[in-house]
Amino acid sequence: MKLPIPVDMEPMLSAISESGIPKGDSWEYEPKWDGFRTLVFRDGDDVQLMSRGGRPMTRYFPELVEPIRGLRSSRLVLDGEIVIVGANGLDFGALQMRLHPAASRVKMLSEATPSWFVAFDILAEGDEDLRKLPLGERRKHLEKLLKGVKRPIFLTPYTRDPKTADEWFERFEGAGLDGLIAKSWSGQYVPGKRLWVKIKHQRTADCVVIGWRKTADGSTLGALLLGLYDKKGEMHYVGHTSSFNAAERKELVAKLKPLETRIPELEWRGNPGRMPGGLSRWSRGKDTEWVAVKPVLVCEVTYDKLEAGERFRHATGFLRWRTDKPPKKCTFEQITSVAEFDVRGIFGSK
Repeated sequence: MKLPIPVDMEPMLSAISESGIPKGDSWEYEPKWDGFRTLVFRDGDDVQLMSRGGRPMTRYFPELVEPIRGLRSSRLVLDGEIVIVGANGLDFGALQMRLHPAASRVKMLSEATPSWFVAFDILAEGDEDLRKLPLGERRKHLEKLLKGVKRPIFLTPYTRDPKTADEWFERFEGAGLDGLIAKSWSGQYVPGKRLWVKIKHQRTADCVVIGWRKTADGSTLGALLLGLYDKKGEMHYVGHTSSFNAAERKELVAKLKPLETRIPELEWRGNPGRMPGGLSRWSRGKDTEWVAVKPVLVCEVTYDKLEAGERFRHATGFLRWRTDKPPKKCTFEQITSVAEFDVRGIFGSK
């Protein structure tokens, strides 16, 4: 490819806001999409999709290649997010299923669960490197390029009004979005730097400790494994928390040692791939050994969302032990429900 930007470039990143949505005339706000961050490189008919970590993604999303070839400019670099929209909004689980080694499986899934590419920045067009332009100028280039574009390519909306941003933050969660991204309207695109700000939903939940995972070298505790009970009283693995220092990890191993037990796999409900230590497409080659413990300890954790109603989307943050909370009271009913919102409504259509 003969483009002004290398295909292994690390994209610009964001840092988590500790004080909510930043306000002021210098900001613009966009929905935070829950998908695969992807850079699109096109040089004529040659199209390459690259992940945030420089991993080639084109073979996993073949349905996006022809639509990208249909864009006005034959040579360009775009930044955006690949998402899949399911019955209840964005479906990150379906997105992960697309990372399959078999071409036949990828083809079948591309037809059964087609993906979208949501563009939010343009970094190059023709021989021109646009990264040093202010975001406001890059947005004009992007809007011109994508004017009248049709599914599966979308242009992310933006607002410069903090009140509208507040409304989006609450309303779009019902479509499965993560929150908001705030960007400097006059800022340049700086690869690898966390100059954008992400504002994410964060709540707390009381969970039962059902086990612990060892570190990659097996020397100590890597994470606590968490569970919740459903209405039938059955335990479900929902995620992990690992925000501990070295001293705390040593104390936790001593605390959990007397509680170690053996739980047959059949006692874990739902998809076997959701069991503690189960391999995902992203965890190949990683040590996933875990130790089950009796479900008697309860801890409070922070979380951003429960994906598909069954597992925390990201690692949770440990807050405190809840010695006053009976394990059986740790149920899915405490998880906050949000009003559903059609993803298509974000783009102004149903």
